Amino acid sequence: MLQKLALTLAILLSGSVMAENISIATGGTGGVYYPMGGGLASVLSKKVPGMSATAEVTGGSVDNLNLIATGKPYVGFSMADAAKDAQSGEGKFAGKKISLSTLAVLYPNRMHVVTVESTGIKTMKDLKGKRVSTGSPGSATEIMAFRVIEAAGLDKDKDLKRERLSVAESVNAVKDRKIDAFFWVGGLPTAAVTDLANTPSMKIVMIDHANEVKAMNQKYGDIYFKDVIPKETYKGMAKDNPVASVANILVTSSKMPDQEAYNIVKAIFDNKIELVRTHYEYINVTLEAQKSVSTPVPFHPGALKYYKEKNVKVN
Repeated sequence: MLQKLALTLAILLSGSVMAENISIATGGTGGVYYPMGGGLASVLSKKVPGMSATAEVTGGSVDNLNLIATGKPYVGFSMADAAKDAQSGEGKFAGKKISLSTLAVLYPNRMHVVTVESTGIKTMKDLKGKRVSTGSPGSATEIMAFRVIEAAGLDKDKDLKRERLSVAESVNAVKDRKIDAFFWVGGLPTAAVTDLANTPSMKIVMIDHANEVKAMNQKYGDIYFKDVIPKETYKGMAKDNPVASVANILVTSSKMPDQEAYNIVKAIFDNKIELVRTHYEYINVTLEAQKSVSTPVPFHPGALKYYKEKNVKVN
């Protein structure tokens, strides 16, 4: 018995087992980050010895990056464009550079420009003079929405009657006819958009905007790409919806210990089936994506150690 106690004490003193509380910064309850973050928190708590993880509701990427900047143990979901701005101290992060590292490239975040048939809106130009939500203040939806609007030749302040609502709030506002359209960038399907599409007496309309990608990349860097929301995604879609997309990445502070980062990344890929059960977008979190999709934020050394073990050479 004494030998067993001595061995346990030696392990604890050596740091091999350390209690670590981690917060997962996600997004609003109507989006995709939140269920994905809840799934990740559950896996980390169950599969990584000594780690206790909890998911937090936030405004989205901008809030998540600012939480990482506090120095507290955070892992955050973020769109690549917001993370790029945070790392370089630009845009919403002007004058405040945040030292970040990528843990994993996740899945493509597709911009939704959503309205309903009764508004008569069919194109980006039709948004002029309309009541439009461009996303909540702490979200990367707002960052990307502004860039899509600009690329379409519209002025976000002069041409739109603009609201700043979350995706769930936006859907309710459309139902109540308080706004005409909204922007939302997220995974497929997004629960709140599904809710709108399934609402009786309302027919969803998704506005094409893939042609804006070229102008967006010319001004903001080669981080956006043309993509499609298939017509099967939401009930009532008349056709496939050509859109602008951006990569989602899982990020943390560059100061996170290497072993901790390694453990998180290993847990993600070792427990992928369990994660897919929490949200289907986890199916797109692959080792192949780590080398085929570039991230503007360098990979954490702990993450690189795992990918090297799997013979994955990342960008």
